Amino acid sequence: MSRVGLYPGTFDPFTNGHTDIIGRAVKLVDKLVIGVALNEGKGPLFTLEERVAIIIAECEAIGAGDKIVVQPFKGLLIHYAREVGANIIVRGLRTSADFEYEFQMTAMNQQLDREVETVFLMADPKHQAISSSLVKVIAQLGGDVSKFVSTRVTDRLAAKAAAAR
Repeated sequence: MSRVGLYPGTFDPFTNGHTDIIGRAVKLVDKLVIGVALNEGKGPLFTLEERVAIIIAECEAIGAGDKIVVQPFKGLLIHYAREVGANIIVRGLRTSADFEYEFQMTAMNQQLDREVETVFLMADPKHQAISSSLVKVIAQLGGDVSKFVSTRVTDRLAAKAAAAR
């Protein structure tokens, strides 16, 4: 039985923390599906298509592209996990607040499907302060986000932020 992992998120924008989790998650599974959530409720800066394209480019840059599939999804996470044949959901944790939220989500997912396990990867300490929401705000206010995202994402984020001002 192959191990298929699912790393879901909105990834708006895709950060160095996301890259770190992906690089570590691919070591644990035979295939990693990165599910890019629609989630219009979060008010994404990048379109769904842009986020998928950014993640594909970032995965190719770190050399993990052969084990990774990047695709959009909407709806219930556990339904999507079944759809892609995932038996592991990968989640990154930065803070105790992340843990509280993820703990509840894991408990609910277990009630919906006991065959799908959730694996938590602690954020590398140098990435613990990075959140997509904060990176987005810094960029929208004209701040330097180059410490938090790749050069490719920095350029796209600066263009988006400038257009929004």
